[in-house]
Amino acid sequence: MIGLCMAVTTAFAQKKAVSEAERISKDPKPDFNEARTLVKGALENPETMNDAKTWYIAAQIEDAQFTVENTKQILGQQPNEPVMYDALQNSLPYFLKAYELDQLPNEKGKVKPKYTKNIKNTLNANHVYYMNGGIFYFEKGEYKKACDFWEQYLQIADLPFITEEKATTERDSTYMSIQFYLSVAATQVNDSEYAIKNLERAKTTPYRQSDVYQYLYGEYQILKDTASMQRTLEEGYMLFPDTNVFVLNLINLYIYQNENEKAVDLLTKAIDKDPNNADLYQAMGSVYESGLKNYDKAEIYYKRAAELDNENTIMLSNIGRIYYNQAVNKLGEASLISDAVKYNEERGLAKDLFRKALPYFQKAHEKEPESIEYMTALRGIYYNLDMGKEFDEIDAKMNNE
Repeated sequence: MIGLCMAVTTAFAQKKAVSEAERISKDPKPDFNEARTLVKGALENPETMNDAKTWYIAAQIEDAQFTVENTKQILGQQPNEPVMYDALQNSLPYFLKAYELDQLPNEKGKVKPKYTKNIKNTLNANHVYYMNGGIFYFEKGEYKKACDFWEQYLQIADLPFITEEKATTERDSTYMSIQFYLSVAATQVNDSEYAIKNLERAKTTPYRQSDVYQYLYGEYQILKDTASMQRTLEEGYMLFPDTNVFVLNLINLYIYQNENEKAVDLLTKAIDKDPNNADLYQAMGSVYESGLKNYDKAEIYYKRAAELDNENTIMLSNIGRIYYNQAVNKLGEASLISDAVKYNEERGLAKDLFRKALPYFQKAHEKEPESIEYMTALRGIYYNLDMGKEFDEIDAKMNNE
């Protein structure tokens, strides 16, 4: 009997604390911290922790503080935004638990919710502020907090009792944009797994999908997950075949994995669609040069790239490098020949290739006179063509630097 009385007394005290917390939150000058302290015990007490009212009042306390600060904002006054948004964020778990308990049948087996209507109304009214909270923290550079708010926005939008009362078009347009910006913020948290989880979700909706796939590829790059990088690029290319970033990165990946025939096939299709794109011809030249070691074809594609973008030093140096590397190989082959006539023939062929390389590196050097790469190539060419004066000048410049 004593134990039973103590339990009843404790339960009564906790219920009284909940009512007192509710009263304080409604005061003209509420002490929200005192109200939270009062309701905290009831949230933890076995006699009151399964009562929908306990959780509803806990939610109401947070919502009341949010409303106080938000009213200032509506009236053109300066609210305490961190306090306002923290209260908003804290309210949602309480509302959801209150809703869950409010759906349980009573002792007669009937479901008679007391708080569900108010919960729906409050969440619908506050929904947009979860978006605003995300924007507030995103602009402050607090990306994880921004993500948390936008996660709550999406969570509310996905609640069955919320979606049934919202227009589908309204939900879809805003929902997709929030999902996108959440995934972007997630890439700033320095947690690739977390970013990937959000990006994989965002990629399924037609809102800035191309950007989502590019962010997703970047996160898989950080993890060095080659299989996922390839899958992401291939999916992105299928959806956006005219977006060069997917083509070019996929080409680089194929080359890295020695899948050169795949690279050629993909580039052939891309060039057919965009025959005046210098980057595509440069990429094809790279496949033939580095992957297939077919220097004749590499030269053809590099020259076409240079024709389309003749002011680009990379395009120029690509052609020069083709000739230069072949010339060096010829010199290597010549060094193994003992017959003097054949030796001189090979050296002559090497010099011809150095002469072909010369104008391309000269032009690249004119455009980027401080580039060590171009100066090094020119020094090698001048040396092998016995151009002593030019060699001394470029060598002196390099040594001075």
